[in-house]
This record gives sequence, C-alpha cells and structure tokens, in this order.
Amino acid sequence: MERTYIMLKPDALKRGVAGEIISRIERKGYKIAEAKTIMLTEEVLKEHYAHIADKPFFPEVVEYMVSGPVLAMIVEGPDVVQGMRILMGATKWEEAAPGTIRGDYAFCTSENLIHGSDSVENAEIEINRFFK
Repeated sequence: MERTYIMLKPDALKRGVAGEIISRIERKGYKIAEAKTIMLTEEVLKEHYAHIADKPFFPEVVEYMVSGPVLAMIVEGPDVVQGMRILMGATKWEEAAPGTIRGDYAFCTSENLIHGSDSVENAEIEINRFFK
C-alpha cells in the first residue's frame, strides 16, 4: 500500500474547510492512517522547505505556516502520491482546475490550503519528519 504525507495548512483550519477536504480524500477511496494537529516551528520549516529556504519570500512562508496549527496526515491507497497531487490541484491557485481542492477553495498562492508529497521517496522522508 502506497503512503503519502498530506498537511492541511493554517488557512484550511482557520477557514473551517478541513472537514470538507478530509471528506474529499476519503470519498476518493484513500484511507487516513494517522492524523495529528501540530504547531510548526521555524526549525522544522527550514528542513521541510529547504528548497526555498534561501528565497526572499521564505520569511513570509514561515510567518504563515506558524500562524496556526496544521493537520498532519499519513494517507494510504493505490497510487496515492499521484492521486493526491491531482486531487489537490496546481500549486498556483489561478492554475488549479475547478473540482480540485485548490481550484475550489484557494484564492491566493501563498495560502493554498494543502501540501502533499511529490514522490514516494519524499513521502517517506516527510512522514518520518512529522511522525517520528
């Protein structure tokens, strides 16, 4: 069974759409194997977003991601990494198709509701980071 790491970001929880997002994941046929609400730290964000930690906009990412709790989840199912990427929609909200989570709920790219691993290998790294 393939696993992926999914994180509902602070805006999903603040806006009260976490339940709808979870319902979409489950209606797709995926299983939420583990879930927990956590507060992120700058230290873990530097590790998680190492690929953008040197970008000028990174402090804004940190400010947003520590602004409230996130819901960390391990989601399981056949081809779940790719399937969740499709279900989430494009990272840039204006490119996210209607019917996707971001297409239906996001209204800016900096607060786009959800993170999902981009490969099986990264899923395991991210699962280990957040579910030690």
